[in-house]
Amino acid sequence: MPAIATGAPAPDFELPDQHGNLVRLSQYRGKSAVVVYFYPKDDTTGCTIEACRFRDDFEKFRATGAQILGISDDSTESHGTFASKYKLPFTLLSDKGGSVRKLFGVKKTFGVIPGRVTFVIDRGGVVRHVFSSQSSPARHVDEALAALAIASLP
Repeated sequence: MPAIATGAPAPDFELPDQHGNLVRLSQYRGKSAVVVYFYPKDDTTGCTIEACRFRDDFEKFRATGAQILGISDDSTESHGTFASKYKLPFTLLSDKGGSVRKLFGVKKTFGVIPGRVTFVIDRGGVVRHVFSSQSSPARHVDEALAALAIASLP
């Protein structure tokens, strides 16, 4: 599938979080903006940098009212360990088999490494910003915060 573009409705999905609870994207519709970030793998260098930057700037995201959902194909158990180890205060979702990654059109780097793409979705469920960079994990946080601030997402 082609990547979801800015201005398009975000496709709904349901995935288990690090505690085994099912989370639907649509549960946030009408309530808050959502930052959905796809990352390759728990506890790897770039993914840890990215997750810890989201953690370190978590209060800035809370100030905007936005929720953060990190998605990889790691298991719920792996996510639980990763979140606990780095004290991540946001939700990590397990996308075993990559169906949601494919739904959003997030491609693999070199056809092997799951892509690193961040989507900023407004309260109405519309994608307002997309940032893709495998090599700049920390920049995903800056891009998301800038999109939330500039757009004053409804």
